[in-house]
Amino acid sequence: MNLGPDINETLARARADLRIGVPVVLVSGGQGAVVMAAETADAVRLNALQADGLKPVLAITARRAETLKARAYDGDLARIMLPEGADLRWVLAVADPKDDLATPMKGPLMSEREGSAALHRLALMLAKAARLLPAALVANLEAPEAFAAAQRLTVVDADAARVTMDASAALRETVAARVPIEVSENTRLHVFRPDDGSEEHYAVEIGQPDRAQPVLTRLHSACFTGDLMGSLKCDCGPQLRGALAQMGAEGAGVLLYLNQEGRGIGLANKMRAYSLQDQGFDTVEANHRLGFEDDERDFRVGGAILKELGFDAIRLMTNNPAKIAMMEKTGVKVVERVPLVVGENAHNHAYLKVKAAKSGHLL
Repeated sequence: MNLGPDINETLARARADLRIGVPVVLVSGGQGAVVMAAETADAVRLNALQADGLKPVLAITARRAETLKARAYDGDLARIMLPEGADLRWVLAVADPKDDLATPMKGPLMSEREGSAALHRLALMLAKAARLLPAALVANLEAPEAFAAAQRLTVVDADAARVTMDASAALRETVAARVPIEVSENTRLHVFRPDDGSEEHYAVEIGQPDRAQPVLTRLHSACFTGDLMGSLKCDCGPQLRGALAQMGAEGAGVLLYLNQEGRGIGLANKMRAYSLQDQGFDTVEANHRLGFEDDERDFRVGGAILKELGFDAIRLMTNNPAKIAMMEKTGVKVVERVPLVVGENAHNHAYLKVKAAKSGHLL
């Protein structure tokens, strides 16, 4: 009998641990490292690591390193060495860009260039998956399993974790029920739950779409501020309501509501990006200063849901060519792009210009 967690369940534990400030241990081929998310680290644990003779480095993405003028010898990341006497305040100042303009002189920052950065790379992947700032304290361990057992920490098989995290999590429909809505009383809501324990995603099926014909489809990423609050900083709310209205008018359609807030960085990080925009940076620049790419979403989720519902050809409501390309890669044929240009106002005019100029949106 084996009641222990598999790799998906172990990764779910690791994400939860990092979110509440508990370190995890990564193991690969007898080597290992203890990892703490910079955002949730506390001074007691950092001091304990240093007092135990361990020498943590701060792993940050190349995007964040570029902002800080630090050398990213490992290509996609930099391993920043903690200077003598560095405390938690120093760590957070490097990890979080909120005060960059107020305190621009953080260096010179010294980057490690010897040895493997594989575990540091995985640590950043875990921080992103936990919707935290992409920055992690990483200290190499000579006996990682023994260290983890003594400290009662979650152990993650790094090699298995990389394979699992590079793949899109399998989804299964948990439940579906009729939910009459304003644009169509004949509507069903399908709830899909990923096997990796991450956020659920939803499919709003309007009418009774013919599975043998291309269905009018919208891949809509969750936007708490736009969809619920009616924020004027983006066009998400008007796009959501416009897509549903058109589906209702045609009598059939599928809107996928994907829980990938803030282009996949989570609501807290999205608010950090908004704060940086108030300092004068555009949406792409703000994401980069935080350490994220322009867009961290995984549109493979949408393809998996559509195929689970029985659709293999769609008329996609989008202004984003990347969504079309990703749908095609997942095996869902896009027979038509249906433009959805709505919601421009004085507050989001510059934002929409950046979407067109830097993200290729067809506006």
